[in-house]
Amino acid sequence: MDDYLKSKMRINSESVAGLLISFIREHMEKLERDGVILGLSGGVDSAVIASLCVRAVGAEKTLALIMPERDSDRRNIKDAISFARHNGIDMRLINISPYLETIGAYRLFPFGRISILRKISGRVVRKLYELYTGRTGQTPFSISVRGVKGREFSGIIKRINAYYRLKHRVRMLLLYFYAELENRLVVGCANKTEYMIGYFVRHGCDDAVDIMPLLNLYKTQVIELARYLGIPDRIIKKPPSPDIIPGITDEIAIGLSYEKLDHILLAIEDGFEDEEIANALQVDDILVLRVRHLTEASEYMRVTYTP
Repeated sequence: MDDYLKSKMRINSESVAGLLISFIREHMEKLERDGVILGLSGGVDSAVIASLCVRAVGAEKTLALIMPERDSDRRNIKDAISFARHNGIDMRLINISPYLETIGAYRLFPFGRISILRKISGRVVRKLYELYTGRTGQTPFSISVRGVKGREFSGIIKRINAYYRLKHRVRMLLLYFYAELENRLVVGCANKTEYMIGYFVRHGCDDAVDIMPLLNLYKTQVIELARYLGIPDRIIKKPPSPDIIPGITDEIAIGLSYEKLDHILLAIEDGFEDEEIANALQVDDILVLRVRHLTEASEYMRVTYTP
């Protein structure tokens, strides 16, 4: 099975890029927009989307919003600005901290107000995340995919959810403000891996969009596409991170490498049993069960229920 999954995970990057470029161009024309807009984070997914948009409609019709806040990694901001400039993309740098301050988000976790605390907050948050996972056997992310009614430490998890999810929802509001103002198509950057396990903010900047070009590609396939598109190595190789909670990378939050996660998800999608998957990929049965649970628990995030 392992060879089968590796083979099926491979993509023809040239062909995929061509399809996605056409997809973006066709939808901009079909929906009668004058350009496209995206959130540029300094990560690989948004860099791939920006690159595809430039190829599809031209740099002159592509607008990137770079929307850092108090907890943002300054390296990501630099990478986003550098990437936009290198590709001739019109960009707007908008600090969303004042919006979050006004709403009250930073009052939930005020440690960032003091510079020395801000510097060590990443290490502290990461340690607390690991302690919670060790005590409960589940990551805070997996717990919070659904509601936390009756959960241990539910009070702190509710505050964390409110704290970080607001950031992506504020970014979504800004994307649509400029999209409406300038008649642009909002292009999302979510990939299939994130979408299948609920690793995104519902109604946030990677969910509430007009089109999602990468939604049929697993994270490792997006990275493969990034190499084909010539995305800088410093963006491709740095640990993926939502950059909304200090110290937390994707793999820490999820508790699994993207390579393993993608293979497990593909095997689940193809109908293999948990024991088969665990044996083939040489991972613990419990790990496969957790991934399957995430896909099932996050179903509500991908649909809108009606009577």
